[in-house]
Amino acid sequence: MAAVPVGGDGTTPGEKAVQATLVLDGDGDGVGIAQARHLAVGFLARAQAEYGLPVSRRAMEVTQLVVSELVTNARKYAPGPALMDLRIAGDTVEVSVWDSDPVLPIARAADAGRVGQHGLEIVMAVARGFEVRREPVGKRVTARLALADDPGGALTGRQPL
Repeated sequence: MAAVPVGGDGTTPGEKAVQATLVLDGDGDGVGIAQARHLAVGFLARAQAEYGLPVSRRAMEVTQLVVSELVTNARKYAPGPALMDLRIAGDTVEVSVWDSDPVLPIARAADAGRVGQHGLEIVMAVARGFEVRREPVGKRVTARLALADDPGGALTGRQPL
């Protein structure tokens, strides 16, 4: 894994894009999930140190949470390997997880009595953008998160529809 600047990927002129990929084997243990969280923190720390990108403490924590939820879902519900891509473009970090299961996840209605299965709801609540799409094999789930807290103190999560 290496974080490298890339171009021609939707960034505007003058913006830097930094990305990293992690291949997760299909064993389904918690080691891959912990590895993904550690990679995300290291990735954001390098983006800040090497490229001078603003990354808030909140962004570090929220990115770890989103990585944990998306990778956990991929390990829990899809057989075989998974891929996690991290990409920074402008003021956003994208966390994208591919797995081999073509069934698209659906956020459930709020239920205070339900134990577990709130991960997708959490991700959607903290993300600036959220997308699920089928791939030729499997699906890709992508969450876009703010790198810096809003100086005006506004929440940096997804805007209401």
